[in-house]
Amino acid sequence: MCLIIFDWRPDAATGAVLTLAANRDEYFARASAPLGWWSDAPNVLAGRDLVGAGTWLGLSRDGRFAALTNYRDPRAFRDDAPTRGTLVADYLHGPAMAPLDYLSQVASYGAAYNGFNLIVGNLMERSLGWYCNRAAAPPSLLPAGVHGISNAILDTPWPKLARKRAELAALVEREHTPALDTLVELMRDPRVAPDEALPSTGISLERERALSAAFIETDGYGTRGTTALRASVRQSAFEIEIVERSDDDGTHRLVRPGHYERRYAFEVDARR
Repeated sequence: MCLIIFDWRPDAATGAVLTLAANRDEYFARASAPLGWWSDAPNVLAGRDLVGAGTWLGLSRDGRFAALTNYRDPRAFRDDAPTRGTLVADYLHGPAMAPLDYLSQVASYGAAYNGFNLIVGNLMERSLGWYCNRAAAPPSLLPAGVHGISNAILDTPWPKLARKRAELAALVEREHTPALDTLVELMRDPRVAPDEALPSTGISLERERALSAAFIETDGYGTRGTTALRASVRQSAFEIEIVERSDDDGTHRLVRPGHYERRYAFEVDARR
C-alpha cells in the first residue's frame, strides 16, 4: 500500500474498533492475485504479490491484521534487498505474537530491507502497533484516533494524507459506521497537490506532482486497487468486513474505472 488511513478505537464497547481505507500503488506489470483466502495458508485473507510471495495488507481468521507501505528514499534503494511484503505475510500466518513483540523482532533485522512502514494488530486484544525502519523511533503501540501512513513516517502531513485523514475523521464522526463502498470512493481521488505544498523526496517535480494524488495515474505505475475494512464488536464476537476494488481485471491489465471486486465477512469469537 502507499496510502492508508484508519480510525482506531480500541476502547469501543460496541461498534467499530478499526475502520480503514487504503490504496495500493504498484507497477502495473508486477503480477499479483486479488484478495482471497490463501490455499497454502488457509487462515490468511489477503491479496498476493506473485513475484515476491508476500502481501501488502491482510487479515487472519483469528483476528490478526497487518499492512505495509514503502518508504520513499530513492537514493538508498537497493535492488538486492529482501521483499518487504513477506513482513506482512509472516505476521499473519506465523505463530501468534503480540504486535509489539513482532515489530521488535522485525526491528532487529529491519535494516536489511528497503524503507517501509509496517502496522500489525491483534484486533481481539485491541492492540495495534507501528514500526518504520527509517524512523528514529522504536516500534510502538498506536493511541486511539485517526491516523495515516503514506511513503514517509506515520502521520507525516503530506497533502494527500492530511486531506484523506481529515475526510475520514469527518466521515466517521458523521456516520460512525460508513459503508465500505463510501470508504473506497473516498480514496479514489485523482486530485494532485499544488507545487508549493509538495514534499521533496529525491524525485523530479513532475513525479512528486503525480504521486501527490491519493489515486495515482501515470504510465506504467499507479493505484492498482483500493481496500476498505471494518472490525466491529458484536456481542461476544468481532465482525470483520473487507472489500477490495481492483483496477486489475484478473489478467494484470489495468481497467479504468475499476470494477473488479472481492468482498468477505467473517466473525472471530471474542472469548477465544
